[in-house]
Amino acid sequence: MKKHLILAGKAFSFFILWGLSLTLMVIPGIDEPTFLSGNAAFLRLWWELIPLLGILLTTVVFVLAIEKNKIKVPIFSKPIKNIIMGLLLGCVWLGAVMCFLYLIGALTFWEKNNVPYLLIWFLAVLLNVIMQNYLVRGYLFSLFKEKYNAVTATTITTILFTALHAGAFEAGVVAVLNVVTMSVFVSLLLLYTESLLAPIIAHFVWNSIGRLIFGVVSMADDYPNMWNCVLSGSNLISGGDFKIEGSIVVLAINLLLIVFMAYLLKRRVKIA
Repeated sequence: MKKHLILAGKAFSFFILWGLSLTLMVIPGIDEPTFLSGNAAFLRLWWELIPLLGILLTTVVFVLAIEKNKIKVPIFSKPIKNIIMGLLLGCVWLGAVMCFLYLIGALTFWEKNNVPYLLIWFLAVLLNVIMQNYLVRGYLFSLFKEKYNAVTATTITTILFTALHAGAFEAGVVAVLNVVTMSVFVSLLLLYTESLLAPIIAHFVWNSIGRLIFGVVSMADDYPNMWNCVLSGSNLISGGDFKIEGSIVVLAINLLLIVFMAYLLKRRVKIA
């Protein structure tokens, strides 16, 4: 019981410290610096940078000061291999969903938009994705995996990740299940590669291409999109207001990816 309370206290403190860093966002002059006023891309980049710096600082404090470097957060293991794997899985993940929706007529391309500072928008998405993965699959995942096991770590961090996506609960059961299965898939990818690189890259492909290029992934309203893609048909297929992340097609692809990653993990264990 004492062990559980200590770990719960560490997790709670971790979120509190990170939350305190976000208070910078409400300080006048810091929340919206005058030198960024009028430039939506650079302003969004700033808004993504502060939470990222907060979670990196919080991680350093807990890993070095609290854990005395006994908990390792895997980051750069086999970087080239893991970046390639993340890119491939990210493209398959998003591509399979969009191709299926296009083939059944639920997705159409309407018109193209001009998006100034597109590379800055991509960088903002990358910072957001890194922050999310460090928040739940960095120190906390490593902590629960070390003190319990991989299943417990995946379960707890998936609950936390789902809770952080509160908007999914408004969109319905399918949207919530999509967040859950996405988290499980990415966690299995982390376990297989033993690196945060592959999960970050796969998640980045989903968010950046899905939102900035095609506009079919839900993110903050100020994020633009190059193409106006129209999702039609029943909400169960199209996803409704939550876009493709509320679609049962995404749920099916997520489950297939979970099975695939579980197979790779099982195969690696047998070979070892």
